[in-house]
Amino acid sequence: MTDRRSVAVVLFDGFELLDVFGPVELLAAAPELFELRFLGPTRDLVRSSQGIAVTVTDAYSDAAPADIVLVPGGIGTRRLAEDPGFLDWLRTFGLSASLVTSVCTGSGLLAAAGLLDGRRATSNKLAFDWSASRSDRVDWQRQARWVEDGDRWTSSGVAAGMDMTAALIRHLHGDEVADRITTHVELEVQRDPARDPFALVHRSATAAPTAD
Repeated sequence: MTDRRSVAVVLFDGFELLDVFGPVELLAAAPELFELRFLGPTRDLVRSSQGIAVTVTDAYSDAAPADIVLVPGGIGTRRLAEDPGFLDWLRTFGLSASLVTSVCTGSGLLAAAGLLDGRRATSNKLAFDWSASRSDRVDWQRQARWVEDGDRWTSSGVAAGMDMTAALIRHLHGDEVADRITTHVELEVQRDPARDPFALVHRSATAAPTAD
């Protein structure tokens, strides 16, 4: 019998809604395998960049260690990447987890916290240069739908987080479970992490102020 894994989703004001709830939809389809918790700066509501307010289950300061940590992107990453207190907390919290994952510019926060040092990683291609500027100790992959490097998983922009999460579920629990979940939500996932058409589309783009 596979142990149930705890998943801590790190929320902050200005997070990207689909970065969180795309992966959460897949993980929540197997409650016997994954226990979801939503962390915020305090116990107050946290607003996404779309203005949706989300209830948290734990404040950063009293969150118990998790098996899996998920860090989304969003415009709020720009502020947090310059916040030493948050980055210190994220580094400590991430180091206690078995798996650390990110969607979109969430990898910029992981990089700034030192959690991607010496690892391969990717990010939203439209905001790739911003994420890569957070650390020169990361082997940034400009063309990748998602990147797995040991216990670090990072995905490209927004919807790519669902492909990464499906791959992570497949990695942890096999084809049967992953196929059951993606069929349940009627999702046709990209299974090739190297297939990244948006890398070409955004190759010459620079990070815009409103990019995820």
